[in-house]
Amino acid sequence: MAFRLALIGFGGVNQGLVELLKAKQDMLQKAGLPVSITAVADLRLGLISNPQGIGLDALLDCAANGFSTDALQHEPGTTVQHEIDLQHTLALISADYVDVVVEATFTDPNSGEPALSHCRAALTHGKHVITTNKGPIALAQRSLAQLATEHGVQLKYEGAVMSGTPVLRQISTTLRGCDITGFAGILNGTSNYVLERLAQGHEFDAAVKEAQALGYAEANPAADLEGADVQLKVVILANTLWDAGLTRADVPCRGISGLTGSDIRAARTAGDNWKLVGSASRHADGTVSASVEPRQLPAGHSLHSVAGVSNAISFETDVLGNITISGPGAGRVETAFAILSDLIELAEQAQQQEACA
Repeated sequence: MAFRLALIGFGGVNQGLVELLKAKQDMLQKAGLPVSITAVADLRLGLISNPQGIGLDALLDCAANGFSTDALQHEPGTTVQHEIDLQHTLALISADYVDVVVEATFTDPNSGEPALSHCRAALTHGKHVITTNKGPIALAQRSLAQLATEHGVQLKYEGAVMSGTPVLRQISTTLRGCDITGFAGILNGTSNYVLERLAQGHEFDAAVKEAQALGYAEANPAADLEGADVQLKVVILANTLWDAGLTRADVPCRGISGLTGSDIRAARTAGDNWKLVGSASRHADGTVSASVEPRQLPAGHSLHSVAGVSNAISFETDVLGNITISGPGAGRVETAFAILSDLIELAEQAQQQEACA
């Protein structure tokens, strides 16, 4: 099963994907999953296309050289269009030399745009979609899934919750025999890092600036520190687990800016740790409640010792009790790995369908 990819957005995540595809070529061939990139759309690059495949080295050189397209323009069959807007991108998505749309643009979390339009267009044109964007999944997961079903394609979004750490895939595969009744997670590495630094004696503003200098926090870190990023992830998880139909308005949200260094250090002295926790529970009547809030966690709690920018989530199950999954919650290559794992699953599903046909 060969897949021809359109990369929508060519920031760190999709650059990381190109690096992984190059490094894993032998593995992908052995798995019967030859992959080529036939289209790229990015505000800095413009529109790049080649039905026979764009060279991976040329794409990486392009990013390394300030998004110069000189090397790409000398590739046989490759066309470059510098002018780009939404309509140009939507036309590229619908091209007959694209099988899978990998959506990783900078997106407004309130509207889900432009990622939501990209995803809808791709599914409508019968293209599989893999996205790492939280916005469109949190806002429209149910309608996008329905659109995918109607057009016989798949919607994958493993990287939208815990980067490359496999959470959604655990739910859909290894935990299928369990009834999951709730979860609680540390789902934002920036806030976790800041809380850890506060416990070590640093002031809030200094800890945030350090996180920014290390690349853990955005120039405007409000979404991380005030919990909006976690809120989106809680919505995605609850709706994926239970088809709960939650929106952001259903998830009360309080961030960490109201905590003081003295509060955090006093808790550490007592053996506790403050963490920003996103959680949800399904009740006996089928209703679901959820929240994002700082919690003082005692020693022995499954999330107590999650350090630095790591993420972790604990699921409450009827058979296995508490199951905790932890790993990196950010990183360009780590998030790109989630896309690669989604591609592999797509290929396996396609092979199964062919075997049954």
